[in-house]
Amino acid sequence: MGRSLKKGPYIDPTLLDRIEELNRTRQKKVLKTWSRRSTIPPEFVGHTVAVHNGKKFIPVYVTENMVGHRLGEFAMTRTFRAHGTAEKATTSPTGKS
Repeated sequence: MGRSLKKGPYIDPTLLDRIEELNRTRQKKVLKTWSRRSTIPPEFVGHTVAVHNGKKFIPVYVTENMVGHRLGEFAMTRTFRAHGTAEKATTSPTGKS
């Protein structure tokens, strides 16, 4: 179930203040954040936000297509290690099976 429209999107207030300050001064710095739940507003477009994935910060460059999504969608928390490979048939040391 999504968030109610009358409440509006959730954006971490400190993150929004920091982005607005960068927009005022026209700076392009990477901002670190732990707020994966924040919705991306149009003010974030063109900035790089380093989103924490539980282990390290993943830099996410925000484009127009990302507006309305959450920051956490672009910083994966799990790594896929390939499924087990088939074991090769072993031969005996003498060469006889």
